[in-house]
Amino acid sequence: MKTIVFDIGETLVRDDRYWASWADWLDVPRHTVSALVGAVTAQGLDNAEALALLRPGIDIAAEYAAREAAGRGEHLDETDLYDDVRPALGALRGLGVRVVIAGNQTMKMGALLRSLDLPADFIATSGEWACAKPSPDFFARVLDASGTLAWETLYVGDHPMNDTFPARAAGLRTAHLRRGPWGHLWADDPQVQEAADWVIGSLMDLTTIVNE
Repeated sequence: MKTIVFDIGETLVRDDRYWASWADWLDVPRHTVSALVGAVTAQGLDNAEALALLRPGIDIAAEYAAREAAGRGEHLDETDLYDDVRPALGALRGLGVRVVIAGNQTMKMGALLRSLDLPADFIATSGEWACAKPSPDFFARVLDASGTLAWETLYVGDHPMNDTFPARAAGLRTAHLRRGPWGHLWADDPQVQEAADWVIGSLMDLTTIVNE
């Protein structure tokens, strides 16, 4: 592998703060939000459907803007990263691998990620690219950022419909990460195992893949 591209949510960054902040904003117990996220995940639906169950007809974009205006918007710091993120990204760069971070996130999240000074060569979000996974346009941008051929590029993510399947369809190599609700729920699914070149439990496993 010459380039490894990482999804963001539940691959590099824990979603705990994200969902807890929505629970607090909507004034519902955090456990209720977590349980609903799990329920919609099990049904194969988008996580945002959990918010629609809590508040039917919710305008998520409007609520997002209201949270930002109230000073209760997106936040990211070192505690939001999974423990293996810095060691794995640093080790991969030490092996001569180009490290790219690209996922479905807002423009603000792109800026927050860059402020953490991660060991990455390039960081971008769907908000910055104006296209989102699982769109082929997103993975075309991924390949542009990769700077290498599709078969020399590995996309790592936890979400089969947003990560593993569309990345494979774009010709990239794929690693399904057993992490977070989606990652654990779908790791043993036959279709995921067929589409993924590797199923991994830690980002440090990628150093072994590179050395194979």
